[in-house]
This record gives sequence, C-alpha cells and structure tokens, in this order.
Amino acid sequence: MLMRKTRPSGAQRVGGGRHGWRDRTEQLDPVRDHQEIHRITAGFEFPWDYQRSLEFALFRTYCVPTISQLLQKTGEFEKRPQKRYDDTALLMAELVEHGYDSDRGRESLRTVNRMHHRYDIDNDDMLYVLSTFVYDPIQWIDRFGWRRLTPNERLATFLFYREVGIRMGIKNIPEDFSEFHRFKMNYERENFRYTEDNHRVGRYTLDLFCSWFPAPLRPLVAKGVYAMLDPMMLSAFGFQASPRWMTVAGERALVARSALVRWLPPRRTSKASCDPRNRSYPGYPVGYRPSDLGTDRDFHVSRG
Repeated sequence: MLMRKTRPSGAQRVGGGRHGWRDRTEQLDPVRDHQEIHRITAGFEFPWDYQRSLEFALFRTYCVPTISQLLQKTGEFEKRPQKRYDDTALLMAELVEHGYDSDRGRESLRTVNRMHHRYDIDNDDMLYVLSTFVYDPIQWIDRFGWRRLTPNERLATFLFYREVGIRMGIKNIPEDFSEFHRFKMNYERENFRYTEDNHRVGRYTLDLFCSWFPAPLRPLVAKGVYAMLDPMMLSAFGFQASPRWMTVAGERALVARSALVRWLPPRRTSKASCDPRNRSYPGYPVGYRPSDLGTDRDFHVSRG
C-alpha cells in the first residue's frame, strides 16, 4: 500500500520528458500502488480534465430521479449550489492528494459519511455515483486528453475508488473493472428518465456553471453545456439539444486544447487539491481541515 515517503514530490521524481509521469506509473504495480498512480494521473497528468469530467459526472447523476429527489428535498442545490459543489470537489481532492488512509483522508471520509448518514440513501444510488468517478473521467480523457490512459492508470483508478467506496460503507462493489462498468451502463438504461426534480436540480447546476463566467457570456455557456450532454441526459433533464454544429465546435476546441497541452513540459507540482475556482473556502487548504467542509457546516476563516 502507498506510503507517504513514496509519493512523487516534484521534479526529482519525474524524468523522460513529456511522458515522464506515464513512464513512472508504468514502473509501479497498479494493485499495490494504485493510490500513487491515481494521484499522478489526476494531479500531475490530467488535473484540468479530471475537474471538467467530474463536473459532468456529478451532473450526470442528477438524471436519476431518486438522487435528484433527495437533492431537491435538502434544498442545498437551490440555496447554496456553489458550496455543495466545493464541498464535494474538495473532499474528493483530499482523498486523491493525501490518500484515503492518511489523517486528512480519514477525516475527509468521516465528513462524507457524516453528511450521507443524515439521509436514507439507496445503496445502488451510492454505487452508481461511485461508478461515475471511475468511468466518466476515463471516457473524457480518452476523447479529449492529450494522451489516452494506460491500462495501469485505468485499473488504479478503479481500485482507488473501490477502496474509497468500501470506506464509505457502500455494499456490493464489483471486484472487476469491466463488471463495474456494466453495472453503470445497465443502471443508466434502467433509471434515467425525466422528472420535475431532475429538471430543477439540472437547472440549478447549469446556472452554477454559467455563474463562473461574465454575464454576457452565460447564454452561450448554457448552450455549450447542452452541447456536451448526450441524448439520455438531455431527455432526463428535459433540456433542448444545442445545434449539431455547436457540439462539433466544442469537441474540436477540446481536441485542439489537448494538442497544445501535449507540447507542455511535465507538471512539477500536483494540482489535485488546488482548485482556484473554489469560492466557498478562500485559500483552501490553508486554515482549513476536511471536517470544516460539508453541507452541515458554515465555516469561515477569519482573515485578519
């Protein structure tokens, strides 16, 4: 299992040019070293792609009526969508950056479990959400990343989130990569359907995405988000599809970005837990602990 002393810590741990981190993960065992491999993948190789893909992964889960119904009932997405987004993103980033059995990792898991235990959540819904953290980033990076993920990286991602799920008390997590993916696909076919709660939570989330941009750009951003949603999601949310040309333009822009990133030098510092768009906890993680996060907390650091 990963020990802190084996974690990459800067330039001295990467060599071989642009593919230095990939070569490093190929030297590791994807079972024994899955935490280190996943940290390299998400923090050094594809931090931007992981952030964007997980935004859409969470968006995707709101197509499930039982999930959107619970979110609508809590009122969090209507009242504090940015905080709920930041809570989720930062808690998961803590696990990636520090490991699920580190002090901060265990504290993050206690915070996640503390929030979830307030509600009666179906195990299959939890299992489905977990599956999106595994497979949606893989699919995104295969389409829009500057390179495709290696078998080691894919397996390490699956094993990492499987261990996270076990520590969250999720039952019946498949032990096989392909079996878990089949569960995800079958679950979506059986459960994605339109409801008013889906539409409301989807709209709150879309408005959140748009709020990150200047007001004049927001209508275009909304159309761009619609262009990135597949037909199953559009139907489940009751959203209207963007013109085909907009989907093509968006995909080409992402592919062009990956072509540019391919020429950049390897990243020397992990960005797994550094999200400058976090608005709820300025300066995080300085001055904060994972236990300060969560929908049942209203923590503010005194700046003075």
